[in-house]
Amino acid sequence: MADRSAPPPLALVQELANTLDIETGQDALAAPGALAAFLRDHGVPPASAGTHELDAVRRLREALRAACLAHTGQDVPAETGRTLNALLADAPLTLAVDARGEAALRPAAGLTGAAALTARIAAGIATAAADGSWPRLKACEAHDCQWVFYDRSPGGRGRWCSMAVCGSRAKMRTYRARRAAESG
Repeated sequence: MADRSAPPPLALVQELANTLDIETGQDALAAPGALAAFLRDHGVPPASAGTHELDAVRRLREALRAACLAHTGQDVPAETGRTLNALLADAPLTLAVDARGEAALRPAAGLTGAAALTARIAAGIATAAADGSWPRLKACEAHDCQWVFYDRSPGGRGRWCSMAVCGSRAKMRTYRARRAAESG
């Protein structure tokens, strides 16, 4: 199977979006302490524990999944777009220039928790948008999957996380519908 891992600027987006397995309903952030562990594992300063932080991260996750699904040709629902833009507005970035003169976007000083995570993700998306890789981060078109994958196909027209599973199921459904229409 081809490598479906996102490049470094988008890896955090992919990892967050895939903390929910839609097919099984398994939410990796649901267990007590799971959000704090996720933030710690990704070098994000924690905020005060609470349902507000978890809710914000879950809303971010689902809005990012919708944005990735849009990369397969579906529009981001208006309400979801407003949610994502509001979360991004609460996570300011600054431009930092290092000793070698290289510039990079960074989360503004003092951000913690969901805002810091959102700012890190925003910086990664901005970098990926600049190099053209952002549209290749996609959510599987299968409504019961929507796993986020990085499309490395030459034409960048991948629609499913796995051709062997989700793609095959979709093609079989299309085939059966066509056969039923022909015989009906």
